[in-house]
Amino acid sequence: MSSPSRSGVFQQATDRRVERFTESVSFDRRLYAHDIAGSIAHAQMLAAVELISPTEARLIEATLLAIRQEIEDGRFEYHVELEDIHMHIEQELIGRLGDVGRKLHTGRSRNDQVSTDLRLWVRDALDRVDQAVLELQKSFVQRCTRDADVILPAYTHLQRAQPVLANHYWLAYCEKLERDRQRLADCRKRANVCGLGCAAVAGTTLPIDRHDVARRLGFDGVASNSLDVSSDRDFVLEAAFVLTLIAEHLSTWAEEWILWSTVEFSFLKLPQEFCTGSSIMPQKINPDVLELTRGKTARVVGDLQTLLVLVKGLPLAYNRDLQEDKPALFDAFDTVEACLTLAAPLVAGAELRRTDIAERLDRGYLDATTLMEYLIRRGLPQRTAHHLVGSLVARAAAQGVRLADLPLEEFRAADATLDERIYGVLGVENAVRAFASFGSTAPQEVARQVQCWKDKLGLSDGEPK
Repeated sequence: MSSPSRSGVFQQATDRRVERFTESVSFDRRLYAHDIAGSIAHAQMLAAVELISPTEARLIEATLLAIRQEIEDGRFEYHVELEDIHMHIEQELIGRLGDVGRKLHTGRSRNDQVSTDLRLWVRDALDRVDQAVLELQKSFVQRCTRDADVILPAYTHLQRAQPVLANHYWLAYCEKLERDRQRLADCRKRANVCGLGCAAVAGTTLPIDRHDVARRLGFDGVASNSLDVSSDRDFVLEAAFVLTLIAEHLSTWAEEWILWSTVEFSFLKLPQEFCTGSSIMPQKINPDVLELTRGKTARVVGDLQTLLVLVKGLPLAYNRDLQEDKPALFDAFDTVEACLTLAAPLVAGAELRRTDIAERLDRGYLDATTLMEYLIRRGLPQRTAHHLVGSLVARAAAQGVRLADLPLEEFRAADATLDERIYGVLGVENAVRAFASFGSTAPQEVARQVQCWKDKLGLSDGEPK
């Protein structure tokens, strides 16, 4: 069986080694459903503009649907000499319909066909990832009902900084994931443009209707330049970039929860069904899902790097290099989807170690900044108050006590105008209650934000409406 892409100009058969080297059906076969959908829309358009008859269009559609079913049933045979999934399907169509099948490729090239199929695939994959990110957001918001009274130490430089409500932590991840969803939606807009009918590079002399095909396939618009369509993989790179940021966010979350689940932190008890054991140490409960989530981020970053290098310096228009975009793109989507699939139930199943957190919450002088701002409200310049509180922390640390344990005389030695009211802002509970700014960890502000997220995600008290 020779490759149908070789016209009569060739006088010699393709070297078998070249066939093995150039094939892509081993990985692009997953585009089969989108290729068939695009071909059916193309055939329907060809009938509408009278380049083929309605009967021929119906025959092509019915046969393509039968081929799709065979592929889904695992009964379809692949041959390396047919190169890719697009040629496989077309040749199978020709084998069954003869000249009617040969008419399908009228007014198109594999260049615009591949671009269209890939755009359709990316569009669906973006929608799947968006739904998975949404489920992860819901898992974080659903935690807010049960964790509303928990205070955690927030860190900068991995040093204890200020107290925050646990819900403030959970909503921080919702914000990151929301930006991811916005980028997914934005990427989808640029991917959802139809290139079919641009043909190889310059368009076609045939009276096709590209807008008709775009409507049939649910595209938002039609690509305007045939040269650009053949070479454009911006939507592939953009999708990989969006996936990379999602993976980076998941990696940040995974790293934090790995730390929190250690004995040293003892903030979090991970659900055992998402952990593994040790082959030699019987006491171990290892956070392998989180570690692999962190590790698989490297793969996604590598996929993006591969794609960026792949298209660097390619001249207009199509070059066979672009065949290599699919393994990296598919891997990026597969990896991120796999991580997201486990992330949502892991978030839902984890438990905060309330007793351990509370026992050590007063360590680290988390109320120092609140004390400084109390002094600022009393009229001290910020830098003066900053230095004064620093000296008070030094005195407390030297005595091994909390700021709230210092006697009033110590505070008056630093500022003679201070009185007993100063104790009203000391201690983590008082410090948290003192917050007031929009977007802060103030209890009333966090409660408002939680309700906003419940409304946004269609949740009521953390449960689906």
